[in-house]
Amino acid sequence: MSAFTMERFTLVYIFLAGEFNFVFSLLLEDFPTLGSNNAPRFITKDSVKIAFDYQELQNHTVLFYKQDYEDLYVGGTDFVLRLNTSNYHIVKRYDLPTTEPEKCPEQAPCENVITVIEEFDGSVFACGTNGYRPRCYALDSALDNKSEEGHDGTGISPFEYSQNSISLTVEGDLYAAAPLERDGSSLQFRRKAGKRTDVWMHDNWALEPTFISASWVKRENDSDNEKIYVFFREQNSDSGREADHWISRVARVCKVDEGGSKRFFQSIWTTFIKARLVCGFPEQSLYFNRLQDIYVLHDSNWNNTRVYAIFTSSWNSTAVCIYTIAMIEDIFENSTFKGYDQNIPSPRPGTCVKNSKTLPLATVKVVKDHPEMADWVPSVHRKAPFYVSSFNYTKIVVDQVRGADDKLYNVLLLATDSGKVHKVLEAGDEPFLISETRFLNGSAALTVKLDSKKKKLVVGFSDIIATVDLQRCEYGSSCEDCVLAQDPYCAWSQTAFQCTAAAPGNIQNVLTGNPNVCPEQETLLRRKRQTQFPSAAVHSVPLDMPFYLSCPIDSYHAEYSWEHGEQHSPCLQMKSDCLHLIPAMAQPQYGNYQCVSREKGYSKVVKQYQLSVGNVTKPDSRVELHGLNNALKPVTQGVWLTMGLLLTML
Repeated sequence: MSAFTMERFTLVYIFLAGEFNFVFSLLLEDFPTLGSNNAPRFITKDSVKIAFDYQELQNHTVLFYKQDYEDLYVGGTDFVLRLNTSNYHIVKRYDLPTTEPEKCPEQAPCENVITVIEEFDGSVFACGTNGYRPRCYALDSALDNKSEEGHDGTGISPFEYSQNSISLTVEGDLYAAAPLERDGSSLQFRRKAGKRTDVWMHDNWALEPTFISASWVKRENDSDNEKIYVFFREQNSDSGREADHWISRVARVCKVDEGGSKRFFQSIWTTFIKARLVCGFPEQSLYFNRLQDIYVLHDSNWNNTRVYAIFTSSWNSTAVCIYTIAMIEDIFENSTFKGYDQNIPSPRPGTCVKNSKTLPLATVKVVKDHPEMADWVPSVHRKAPFYVSSFNYTKIVVDQVRGADDKLYNVLLLATDSGKVHKVLEAGDEPFLISETRFLNGSAALTVKLDSKKKKLVVGFSDIIATVDLQRCEYGSSCEDCVLAQDPYCAWSQTAFQCTAAAPGNIQNVLTGNPNVCPEQETLLRRKRQTQFPSAAVHSVPLDMPFYLSCPIDSYHAEYSWEHGEQHSPCLQMKSDCLHLIPAMAQPQYGNYQCVSREKGYSKVVKQYQLSVGNVTKPDSRVELHGLNNALKPVTQGVWLTMGLLLTML
């Protein structure tokens, strides 16, 4: 019987068992294909904790958390919550309803959706849509939580939550990109409030931009040369048939930029320059052009600060590309300016100076008319993205993890649009998909924050806030199982004899997952234990009756087979289980069966069965299905004949 026929047999078999709801949910679930290294190796079970339930759906949420804070600030519709991150109980609730609701537009929601939470001017600062009249609030100083303490938030918060906006605070200054008009127009990146002068962009520097993120990169002992990097996508000026509608950019401005003189470029950035981000296969002229999310992993040496970016394409694929600030700076400092063919003036356009108002007119004019670099910013891997996937990733954060070997490893945490989070190891030039965590609601995350100290991921949805324990190490009961996971958060404890949070002296092989690092003595002990475990499940099955065996899939990177005497049969994957189908029991089919997994030279028995000849079942008996991890009881001859008829019709 072919694998395809056996799969049809299984589906009809289960269907006839009467488990319609189970079959329906089974068919809807998606699982990786066995043996594919492009899929997550492990699917975590019951690893998500619901930290907070909103009780009512939120159209938009925003989270604010700093590593030195004990509290998480959560913005929703008409409120901000301050939650304790130890138990996620409410420490304080700030009620922020729309002010003067009588001024709300007719036939439009009169609500205050919080869109911005930042630390600013000595307090936690929040802004919301406020019935299409954006307003901001200093939460920690608000008297009795009254919204009257707020002030105008135009240019910081959008007019409605669906409009594009970003924000950033730097040394007491607030930077933001939000529309100045209710229709979403006049969207540009500005320094909007704080100690320094308000400055903004020239109108022709970006064509219908969508801002993704902004980041301040510090430079030790060179504060005046620090930059703010702005990541966005804009409409492509190339309207050719083969051209993508969007193009992705990185721009930079100097932290000390105060705009031009009263005579020219007053209150406009004098250092704004931009370059195209390359993510794709340059040799094939195949690019991922639609920037979706950014995470900046800072380093004490600013040159080594890394930028992780999610891109999508017109052919429904997603890519992750990695850049360094040094590579970005190389383009900004050495490329010619697109469309400019004269001698580059001094100081070079984009150079930081203590007093930007004194910059020569020639330098500022190049910034005004030719802010784009002719050269593109390549990714670290240059010829290809770091990772290409059919999963639609929407959010990214990156954690730096110290392994048991005292080395630092970068781990990407990627959220999909279908309620999953993938843990991906940056292992040299190749990604390794460690695991997949699934959220029950199956919806896209609205916001994601990393608690690097506690090693938890905080994920905000429209209905809940959930947390994922990144140090959950349930990869198996042996040293080899633990090492094969290649999870830098986890290592094998030689004292506790379990896979646990990585600590010095524990066993780990993050880069290759070679299980040979496990001590030979431990391996012998494991093999000794396996002579009795797993114990065989014993079943009595009548002759000529159909039957199947099942074992759980622990690793989707492993190969599974069924061994019966000298026979080796391939595994038939049914979602998260490995099946062996027996259309009709005959004398050779009785005896011992072992489900064996093999991965990187390591093999183990996952499950064992012992089948013996049983009595013929009564005519009215039926199959009872309690889950695919248990073997089925035999079915009646009448049902089997019906099944055979159905199989011929499929």
